[in-house]
Amino acid sequence: MSNSWGIHGHDWAVEYLQRGMQNNRIRHAYLFTGTSSIGKNTLAHAFAIALNCQDERCRKRIMTGNHPDIIYSETDPRTGTLKIESIRAVANRIAMKPYEGRYRIAIFQDFDHAQPRAQDALLKTLEEPPPYAILILLAESTENLLSTITSRVQTIYLRPVEAAVIRDTLIQHYHTDEETATLLGRFSGGRIGWAIQAAQDPTILEQRTQALDLLDGIIRANRIERFHIADDLSKDKLALIPLIDLWLTYWRDLLLMIEGSPVKVCNIDRQATLEQFAYQITRADVLKAIRATQTFQRQLGISLNLRLALEVLFLDYPTL
Repeated sequence: MSNSWGIHGHDWAVEYLQRGMQNNRIRHAYLFTGTSSIGKNTLAHAFAIALNCQDERCRKRIMTGNHPDIIYSETDPRTGTLKIESIRAVANRIAMKPYEGRYRIAIFQDFDHAQPRAQDALLKTLEEPPPYAILILLAESTENLLSTITSRVQTIYLRPVEAAVIRDTLIQHYHTDEETATLLGRFSGGRIGWAIQAAQDPTILEQRTQALDLLDGIIRANRIERFHIADDLSKDKLALIPLIDLWLTYWRDLLLMIEGSPVKVCNIDRQATLEQFAYQITRADVLKAIRATQTFQRQLGISLNLRLALEVLFLDYPTL
């Protein structure tokens, strides 16, 4: 399913934003939440186009990040943290009048990766926004966000997209063959952005295979081996974000197997291994692993001793 904005799988969110525009009830600040690669960034740009563009030239400039009235925050390229200096810089620029469009629009990527002090730097702008300014905050969840922030924004939670919708989107709009599209729809866990990227870049599926092989190895490894893996993984924080997202889908699949759920697993190519683990690992151990992985996922948005956090995570994983 798509719509006039070209957004796939999130028609309800598009309709909600369109109604606000039609009724002249546009908020000064929005928060788009949802797991990584689910479409938050794409929706933010489509919204910006709908607000500011009357022609194709404007649309292309926004999609390529070259429009003077669209401002972006910048995360630290090494840690992925959204620092206070970046937020202050955007807040200063959003105060200026638009150059071409009706609005100045600021898009804050990974706002949940900002420390509380950095989030506070945006508070004055949220409380007293310029009449022509619109702020769009993107975050995986609201758990790491201050209540003073969430109470001043309109939150739109992007839900996982059905596998069948992703399959049809890949076939109809990205010329993917039916077998591949079906597999990607299942593998994606509802993350339509990931599925589209994987359809266009075969290395993404290779990376997925390596990541799941690594998790299988951790489950079979002893404590010393796990600590060596933690040391290796701690050297690249940004690479851990998609890795942990994928691992959560695997633990979810294992829980479904153990409970005998009729819900289809995402990682269908791992069904044999999942069935084996389902006989060897208890439901309580899987739930413990899920909670530990979710806790670590939240911690990735803050400063932490990454190696130590990974060691703690792996100690909470079951051992065969």
